[in-house]
Amino acid sequence: MKLGPFTLPNNLFVAPMAGVTDRPFRQLCKRLGAGYAVSEMIASNAMLWNSAKTLRRANHDGEVEPISVQIAGADPEMMAEAALLNIERGAQIIDINMGCPAKKVCNVASGSALLKDEPLVGRILETIVETVKKNYPQVPVTLKIRTGWDREHKNALQIAKIAVNSGIEMLTIHGRTKADLYRGEAEYETIAAVKAAITIPVVANGDINSPLKAAQVLKETGADALMIGRAAQGRPWIFREISHYLNTGELLQAPKVAEIQEIMNHHLLDHYAFYGEYVGVRTARKHIGWYCKGLKGSHVFRQHLNTIEDCQKQLVAVNHFFDSLKQDSEHLIYLEAA
Repeated sequence: MKLGPFTLPNNLFVAPMAGVTDRPFRQLCKRLGAGYAVSEMIASNAMLWNSAKTLRRANHDGEVEPISVQIAGADPEMMAEAALLNIERGAQIIDINMGCPAKKVCNVASGSALLKDEPLVGRILETIVETVKKNYPQVPVTLKIRTGWDREHKNALQIAKIAVNSGIEMLTIHGRTKADLYRGEAEYETIAAVKAAITIPVVANGDINSPLKAAQVLKETGADALMIGRAAQGRPWIFREISHYLNTGELLQAPKVAEIQEIMNHHLLDHYAFYGEYVGVRTARKHIGWYCKGLKGSHVFRQHLNTIEDCQKQLVAVNHFFDSLKQDSEHLIYLEAA
């Protein structure tokens, strides 16, 4: 699959998730089969450009290319400036967020709140694309949206046509409305309708949590690619599982405890190096919790984990937990409700 000057290794993408898809996680997913990953959302507010959080999110040192950065905001000129700044800091693709349903994003009229104002969507997209292409003609600009504002107001098709006319080069659609948040099941009819109506690549997103579901969504939507978010939390190997199934029609055997332990060690060491001791030990807890969810003894282990405030001790505790699992079986055994 091609996107601007880049040929992507496959059509399986890592969704941008605030507080999750940092550089260590994106790198891990790419190593385990993802063909493309989008950064955590970066606000277009110039007052935040040099904050520690923004600078960390804009750190792409050693990252596997292409480097895609997602920006959010509601002011066309400010967002265009943010796009240029992120390109100067290493971004090779700019993705525009019009899909986030979070209150703190929508309350400032950005994210999926923008879907309610189609003229503003047009101004934002045209301004960003024009500014980027004038200064960096090789940098593609892409867009992520939801199917609409609510079930009664699905306007993904109209937004898609605005996007194409504005010069957007790829469109990702999450199969829920803004009002849905993450409730219920994603619907794919709207994505299929958009794919049938426009010529740029369309990426389907929402509830893709297994190789079989991935194949189903590709068939139902006709999408060019799939974007996977929550299903990769604690299970970054889902990308190779889906890739293998789409290429061969065969299901891969689930990874053994020893391999998952190795993956976790790699992830945590990279995570600690990226964040440092104080932040690293705390932000790693959610990742460890996702890896361990539903496993025998995981509830007690997670309670203990929250008392540890030292990276090395945290790593030792993780390995001790997985060593105890290997004593019972070389395969993961889920005994608690996942």
